[in-house]
Amino acid sequence: MTFETVILETDARGVATLTLNRPEKHNAMSAQMLNDLTQAAGRLAGDDTVRVVVLTGAGKTFCAGGDLGWMQAQMAADPETRFREARKLAEMLQALNTLPKPLIGAVQGNAFGGGVGMASVCDVTIGVDDLKMGLTETRLGLIPATIGPYVVARMGEARARRVFMSARLFDAAEAVKLGLLARIVPASDLAEAVEAEVLPYLSCAPGAVASAKQLVHDLGPQIDDKAIDHTIRALVDRWETEEAVEGIAAFFDKRKPGWIG
Repeated sequence: MTFETVILETDARGVATLTLNRPEKHNAMSAQMLNDLTQAAGRLAGDDTVRVVVLTGAGKTFCAGGDLGWMQAQMAADPETRFREARKLAEMLQALNTLPKPLIGAVQGNAFGGGVGMASVCDVTIGVDDLKMGLTETRLGLIPATIGPYVVARMGEARARRVFMSARLFDAAEAVKLGLLARIVPASDLAEAVEAEVLPYLSCAPGAVASAKQLVHDLGPQIDDKAIDHTIRALVDRWETEEAVEGIAAFFDKRKPGWIG
């Protein structure tokens, strides 16, 4: 199976690397990338030869969030199309979140919006020491809706409140304190750090690892169909607001939105 916007490679040990591959767009998530990631996750879930999956990005940025062109298209779409597109995003995140393989995030550059969401669905996420992260949606009149359950599950409500609404950027050290990153390393050491996370799994029974991961999901916050549908509706409702229309328009016009003095 080939993909337009991601690269999927598996080595002889069964270590798969899933690479976001829109470096010229800072790996912003387009409709095509959402489809590609969901299909890749399905393929990985059903491949018994895959033991561990590494999620990373090509280029300087891990993921800049949602593609603004894709978001702009939702402004002009009918409600049914908006709901369908929001569901694509939600289903992609849940496919990665429930992947029955260990998922190691290698965040080689900045992560914003949906990029923070993808970092949050990884079992362990390692970042480079000079990266920046941020839930930047409210700057555009939007909210971090479909990524919300995974971000809050990773951070906990109290820590999430510190960054969930303000859209402020934070550095790698704060990302560790918030629970988004397990640790940070210089860019030159990222591959070695990821390998250190991968190696222990190659000595574990794959079925036991999958069962243990499912048990963690069972014991942790329940991100079920009801919660996912709630986030989809919240995002669709936001897309329909005057603030969202103004925020997206201001971005493309390279001006400040009306709510800034």
